[in-house]
Amino acid sequence: MSFGNNLRVLIKERNLTQKEVAKQINMAPSTLGSYVQGTREPDFATLKTIADYFDVSIDYLLDHDIHKYSSPLDKEMFHVFSSLDENEKCICIELCKVFVKMHFTNKNPR
Repeated sequence: MSFGNNLRVLIKERNLTQKEVAKQINMAPSTLGSYVQGTREPDFATLKTIADYFDVSIDYLLDHDIHKYSSPLDKEMFHVFSSLDENEKCICIELCKVFVKMHFTNKNPR
């Protein structure tokens, strides 16, 4: 995925508009729109501002993975999990454990 696509996904995931994001990071909506459309690329300072705003790494924005994922779903799971705060991560882990236990129980009824 490209920078523009990653930016589009982040905006959509958070139920925001490009105009809202642009206002929050003190940018012209047309500039943000050109990033999303892929007709322009941000400078380093702007890239950092966008990464900080969405609480993601610049590597994520630029689609430069330092992690090796076995599938696109693994990558998505990592992205979602890393966007949570510590308490939410703990809750997510506990819910996943329950899900795995239920799945295992359903596959191996006694």
